[in-house]
Amino acid sequence: CNDGAINGETAVGDPTETALLSFCRTIGGDENKVREEFPRLQEIPFDSDRKLMSTLHFRNERYEMLIKGAPDVLLARCTSVEQNGEVLPLTDEICSAIVDQNRDFSSQGLRVLAFAKKVLSENRPLTLEDENDLIFTGLIAMMDPPRVESAPAVADCRRAGIRPVMITGDHKITASAIAREIGILQDGDRAVEGSELEKMTDEELRNEVEHISVYARVSPEHKIRIVRAWQDRGHVAAMTGDGVNDAPALKQADIGIAMGITGTEVSKDAASMILTDDNFATIVKAVANGRNVYTNIKNSIQFLLSGNLAGILVVMITSLFGLPLPFTAVQLLFINLLTDSLPALAVNMEKPTGDLLNQKPRSPKEGILTKDFLQTLGIQGALIAVATMVAFYLGMQINNGMACTMAFATLCMARLFHGFNCRGSRSIFRLPSNPYSVGAFFVGTLLLMLVLFVPALHGLFDIDNALTLTNIGQIVGLAFAPTLLIQLSRIVRGK
Repeated sequence: CNDGAINGETAVGDPTETALLSFCRTIGGDENKVREEFPRLQEIPFDSDRKLMSTLHFRNERYEMLIKGAPDVLLARCTSVEQNGEVLPLTDEICSAIVDQNRDFSSQGLRVLAFAKKVLSENRPLTLEDENDLIFTGLIAMMDPPRVESAPAVADCRRAGIRPVMITGDHKITASAIAREIGILQDGDRAVEGSELEKMTDEELRNEVEHISVYARVSPEHKIRIVRAWQDRGHVAAMTGDGVNDAPALKQADIGIAMGITGTEVSKDAASMILTDDNFATIVKAVANGRNVYTNIKNSIQFLLSGNLAGILVVMITSLFGLPLPFTAVQLLFINLLTDSLPALAVNMEKPTGDLLNQKPRSPKEGILTKDFLQTLGIQGALIAVATMVAFYLGMQINNGMACTMAFATLCMARLFHGFNCRGSRSIFRLPSNPYSVGAFFVGTLLLMLVLFVPALHGLFDIDNALTLTNIGQIVGLAFAPTLLIQLSRIVRGK
């Protein structure tokens, strides 16, 4: 009663079934010889509702149906028990002993399967009614150990504001033991079985769903109800699965995640994401990568808007006070094409940082331009604008051309420095290295130096030829001042 196979060192099929075949070999058996001697005549395949699988064979000069499945389900269908080759009535005492042994195995985190048989008078089509009045033959317990990385991944989920929940076909005691071991089931959390879910209304489940961490012995319909209950509570629900019966819940979830190795094609088609390594820890990495992409986009927008805001403020102030224009058209074009693009592209190359998982999940309804974001953007833009206006004022002491040149150079340099501020919300000393950001700064600075110091380009970019070392020092100092203030405030805030 097994569809698994072991070809050399390779196990093919359901891990539970291949584990049974491996056990058969360790006690001197050979499943291939058994299959040749007692070929399968008929089969009632396993399904998650019955939690049983049955096959028919001609054995011991009679037709025998062999059944394996969940102990609690199969035991309820048994009326006899085989002991030392003798079939006896299944008394309450024997039944209690079996239940106790199953509970003992389950409490150790072991997965338990029960086995039974039934003698038929002839080789007739099998029906579900044949899976009654069975002869109980025994239990087998097996370890399905969680991966080493499971517990750290669950801890990372909780740190990231993600609530992990286990949904399994295992016994509740087994599921609870494993869930507690890896950190899913914590003090105050509940574990329920599918039979308990059947008795709950949708409203009751919605009220209780945030307190339940383990669901055992569930059906596909239960999985959909669980997903919907979380969604009705206003949460974004992700569902993982690999079987055909997982497909409806994968489709219902906001994010369906299928297994790429053991998953069925049906589950993969229903999912929106496929794990190529079937590793739960990969989901956590995907969350970190997704948050990093969003953070990089947001930081790029912050860089572009704060820098452009500085330019707008400078132009607006000079216009209000009747001063000469601080920038010419070609200078604005240079700013937009070079000092806008290079640092913004570099910011998008930032790698994920450890603190991404410390952030709370954001609401899907929340836009990028939040109050805090706009406040940060306004302060940074104002600091750059002040530095540019001071440079413009110093240049005005010489002539209008020098004022325009110094304002242009200061704004360009300030925005290149500002690219480092927009790499993240922490001090640059606490951020991982980003060679693209450094490269963008040096390429932008080189292009600006060419414009300022190559006489052939002065006419094209309206640059005053009378720049002195003092002026260069003023430009660099004023351009660096906003970044210095921003970084100092982050260091103080970090401490």
